[in-house]
Amino acid sequence: MPRTTSTLALCLLVVCLAAPAVGQTPRPWLVAEMLSAAKSEGGTLTVYASMNEEEALPYWSVFEQATGIKVDFLRMSDASIRARVAIEHRAGQRTWDLVATNLVNHLGNEILAQSDPPQAKELIPQARDPNRRWYGVAGNYNAPAYNTNMIKPGALPRSYEEFLEYRQWARKIAIDATDSEWLSAMFMHYGEERGKKLVGEIARALEPVVIDGHLNLARQVVAGEYWLALNNYVPLTVNLKLAGGPTDFWALDPVALVFAAVGINSRAPHPATALLAVNFMLSREGQAFLTRKGRLPTRPDVATNPPDVMDILRQRKIVVPVTSAAEHRRMQQAFNEIFRSR
Repeated sequence: MPRTTSTLALCLLVVCLAAPAVGQTPRPWLVAEMLSAAKSEGGTLTVYASMNEEEALPYWSVFEQATGIKVDFLRMSDASIRARVAIEHRAGQRTWDLVATNLVNHLGNEILAQSDPPQAKELIPQARDPNRRWYGVAGNYNAPAYNTNMIKPGALPRSYEEFLEYRQWARKIAIDATDSEWLSAMFMHYGEERGKKLVGEIARALEPVVIDGHLNLARQVVAGEYWLALNNYVPLTVNLKLAGGPTDFWALDPVALVFAAVGINSRAPHPATALLAVNFMLSREGQAFLTRKGRLPTRPDVATNPPDVMDILRQRKIVVPVTSAAEHRRMQQAFNEIFRSR
């Protein structure tokens, strides 16, 4: 798979428009001692991440311009990242410094180093791993989404129980194949027995189509292939809405919150550089940059785009199902039994 290395420099024009130079505006994340330690390591920061390159290239160009440190960015799917990281760790390879993707907490303590980036204290508490091995960079809040050309806001269910009254939507609704965190939140909110019964009834009544990829799901709702997503990541819906797509979300209890998180390799070739990069990602500047595409920050002092997103979400019960790898597998099996056994 090709790497995106010094080509990040091509994005400097975007960076200059989006972020001021170091000499013009203080950057709290750019701590002199941390920068000196990173510079002493030499070499290039290697990042494994699932962020699309349209966002990642200008994002990491901000870091490059501010520090003078080159970034070697390798994009893969969440599943590919976890598989590759596990294989390389078993082989004893020291090939990467940072990993940034969903479910970083499932990589294991032996793979992720403990770290204390100064900017972490500004995050919401749920985005800080108590063991200091991962930190949430963006919040993937979960909520249903719909095509605004197909369905009007007044016709939307006001609870998950009300979905059972919309049998006319059968086969016009879809869900991502990996939404086990959402299912876990449903079980936490309703209780496992009642939650499993409710979700099973919804699956039988509406026959949602199971498709691969949250972004793929969001795009198909915009295209009208499906009228609704039973659940999806709110930032993806917002991203396509900002681009002019006929889509929006509405929030129901519970709203599952999972994090796009970052962790440092316990065998990182450049640990000081990795720590500086994490500090950038958790900073106000780094998170504000990501909101341009609708991503939702994990810092309370960073405004969302659009500004009312969190006002809508906070009206509902937000559940954070941070599960172990074993529990994740159990919940994925339960998801498959409900949605794939029909």
